[in-house]
Amino acid sequence: MIGPISQNPLRTRADVEHTALELLMPLLPLLSPGRARIHAGETGAVYPPDIAEMEAFARPLWAIIPMLAGGSERVQPLWELWKQGIITGVDPAHPEYWGEVDDYDQRLVEMAVFGMGMAMIPETFYFSLPKHARENLYRWLSQINRKTMPKNNWVFFRILVNLGFEACGLPFDQRQIDEDFALINEHYEGDGWYYDYKDQRDYYIPWAFHFYGLVYAKLRPRSGNAEELLKRARLFAPDFACWFDNQGEAIPYGRSLTYRFAQSAFFAAQAYAGAETDAVGYGRMKRLLLSNLRNWLKQPIFSRDGLLTIGYHYPNLHMAEGYNAPGSPYWSMKTFLCLAMPEDHPFWQAEEKAPDVPIKSRQPHARQLIVRSDGGKHVIAYQAGGHCPEHTHAEAKYEKFAYSTAFGFSVPKSRLKLDAGAFDSMLAVSLDETYYYPRYGCDAFAILDDRVTATWKPIPQVTVETKLIPLGMWHIRRHRINTSVKITVAEGGFAIAADGNGKAALQTDSAGAAAVTPWGISGIKALKGYQSAMVLKPEPNTNLMAPRTLLPTLNAVLEPGDHELVCAVLGTVSGDPLHWQNLPKEVGELA
Repeated sequence: MIGPISQNPLRTRADVEHTALELLMPLLPLLSPGRARIHAGETGAVYPPDIAEMEAFARPLWAIIPMLAGGSERVQPLWELWKQGIITGVDPAHPEYWGEVDDYDQRLVEMAVFGMGMAMIPETFYFSLPKHARENLYRWLSQINRKTMPKNNWVFFRILVNLGFEACGLPFDQRQIDEDFALINEHYEGDGWYYDYKDQRDYYIPWAFHFYGLVYAKLRPRSGNAEELLKRARLFAPDFACWFDNQGEAIPYGRSLTYRFAQSAFFAAQAYAGAETDAVGYGRMKRLLLSNLRNWLKQPIFSRDGLLTIGYHYPNLHMAEGYNAPGSPYWSMKTFLCLAMPEDHPFWQAEEKAPDVPIKSRQPHARQLIVRSDGGKHVIAYQAGGHCPEHTHAEAKYEKFAYSTAFGFSVPKSRLKLDAGAFDSMLAVSLDETYYYPRYGCDAFAILDDRVTATWKPIPQVTVETKLIPLGMWHIRRHRINTSVKITVAEGGFAIAADGNGKAALQTDSAGAAAVTPWGISGIKALKGYQSAMVLKPEPNTNLMAPRTLLPTLNAVLEPGDHELVCAVLGTVSGDPLHWQNLPKEVGELA
């Protein structure tokens, strides 16, 4: 018998199946009388509670269906409950009926897993239902072909539903499939990269565009799209492998991070579809997926009764999106697609193998230069600014200079005052030393082999040209600033956890500031143009990785005119104070 979930070694298929079941069991007492809904909590989302409860019911199916496909016997009792819930949920005469859907409806999102179930295991998922339930399920899902959806990764939900219809011998809309793939192809940029709605490049590329495309390619291999979808995934895999450090921690970046270990769902889909490559074969897929899952299960991400919470490394509503309901984190179950593969599949038989990733990876489609340091224990994405105007805390989730597997990033509680703004890895500008403006959109940028450059305007009166130059644990930031008004600027380093096994030593003088701790060092040194330094204590729960943080920060007051600011920023998981005392020799040359 395996002990607590954090102690599961996650080496074998049986280990992973055990973990999937452990994650799902706490949901059972929360099933409604008709089994069609799950009331997972009291917090709200942009959609009503009855839809949130339907979502919480549907998302565990991303794990249940692969377990059924892989021949699991232990999942059968859960399947009987969810099967009853499907019969109830699609019955218009039942009080728990999931209802008639609208344009842009959240229930359209949740329909995708039903399509996958019908296509992957039609006999179990569809034909085992009573005739009236099959008819009701088809009628309810068919609504997706009559509704307007965002022109983004959502169209894959409709593709999967129609794929399920086809697999079960039901009328399906091939014209709609072709139309939806035409839109997906419009979003393809090349080199394995897509962009999502409003020019976003984030985790929705691996866990949405590629994930659904690989499922489609596996289940409809003779379609005209299958080979192209496999080819794109193979091109993408080596880039995406660079997003993970050697402990399985992935770069926190962009929206929807409460889906947590969905970060590694791409590798489950890559293996399931047989899209292995020399660079990312089964052993490397296995390491990337399982090390990410191991890392997540060691974090305090559960409620006392074992439910996944909204948050990242700890429960945190502050960083959530408006569409994160209490059951939303179970989108992470997509990672368990790996359980659709039987024990004798090459994925499970392979020995885990560390991915062969470069120290620096230039990824222009993602607008990032990704750099590894600390012997692979720390990965930083230097970012040119992936502007995303639609979602909560977009400037923090897409526009910082650097995103770190060790330090994460922070989201503001307010732009009033620096401690509430938590402007880590940002240059924030103020007209009154009270309200601050960080970067929010770039006029121009370039991702080079050794640096990232960007031109941006925090406010109309100020233009900033920024260069980010990685140097291992350190990086240089150089800003050329033209301002027509007097401004105050604050330059934040990495936000480091304030609490750990030991004490943090704060070091501050006019030339820089640092927090030196046994679990790492965050520091920032003024090389040109700054006037003071301090270690801020940002508002609690602003950072994704730690509830309380310390933020080394430089400050300057700039009169109208042209200015140059240059600083050196240190971020390391090593607590050796010598790292802070010894600047790399290249700093003098570059500064």
